[in-house]
Amino acid sequence: MTDTRYLVHGVFWDGPPVPAPAADAGGPVLRLQSADGDFREFSLGPGTRLGFQVVEPGRFCLGHVQVQSASSRRHILCGSAAPAVRGKQCERCFVLDESRLMHDFHRGGRVTPGLREYLMQEHWLYVATFAGGTTKVGTASGPRKWNRLAEQGAAVARYVARAQDGRVVRILEDLVTAGVGLTQQVRSTAKTEALLQPLPADEMDAVNARAAGDVRALLAATAVDGFQAVEERWLRPAHAEALYGSGPRHAYPHPLDQGRHGFHVAALSGANVLARLDGTDAEFVVNLSQLAARTIVLGEYASEVPAVQEPLF
Repeated sequence: MTDTRYLVHGVFWDGPPVPAPAADAGGPVLRLQSADGDFREFSLGPGTRLGFQVVEPGRFCLGHVQVQSASSRRHILCGSAAPAVRGKQCERCFVLDESRLMHDFHRGGRVTPGLREYLMQEHWLYVATFAGGTTKVGTASGPRKWNRLAEQGAAVARYVARAQDGRVVRILEDLVTAGVGLTQQVRSTAKTEALLQPLPADEMDAVNARAAGDVRALLAATAVDGFQAVEERWLRPAHAEALYGSGPRHAYPHPLDQGRHGFHVAALSGANVLARLDGTDAEFVVNLSQLAARTIVLGEYASEVPAVQEPLF
């Protein structure tokens, strides 16, 4: 057991895209930052055991990002290790964070030279559907075209356009929201709740296919230049499959802002784990995004098993 304290940055899925259905490339990790600023990546691969204790109340600032080029960014520690007041950042780091500037670039907002280089590379427009049928439109840079959807926890997704740069793709994204009505954000709690009883695979695919068709029809009539319509399906990682099956699962009953927790990772979609607790065959959905900006120590901890009644058929 270790007493090293880590600040949790979240779940990330690095590595190349999946090469084919039922395959994984790269793998998901829980990214952790020590007090000295060193980063550690804890694997969340199939069968991994994750045990931790939350040792500080509240959330603390994760620092800010400097974008240096299309493929490079630098993480800057919060100088005062301040409490988080703007999501996962203190006020100062929120203001200094260059990544937030990209959301206004297509409206004429200022950007740094490094961020401009990042935004001027190829970007993709996608339509993603989650376990309950909620569907959104979103964007991804060329190098993280696959990874972004893996980290978001999409159940089904299709790419609908390839844009020459980040300005064009964000113009298209806003057009889709205005013209088709697709949201640009889905709450993490909604994703978790939907995984307790996901829609059948064919229903999710039909919902996504209809939305993607509506978007392509809108794009065919737009006067915006600098993009090409595409029809390409995103391949979901095999590690997520068990979360979309029909087997019973339960909401994880313990809050992640305190206490000791430990379980085996049976599956992972986005930041949601299908967890197996010691002493029971029941499976639970754990939303690890609730750990972001919290301070933990890793160790051989175990979650208390709640009294659950498996559905009877």
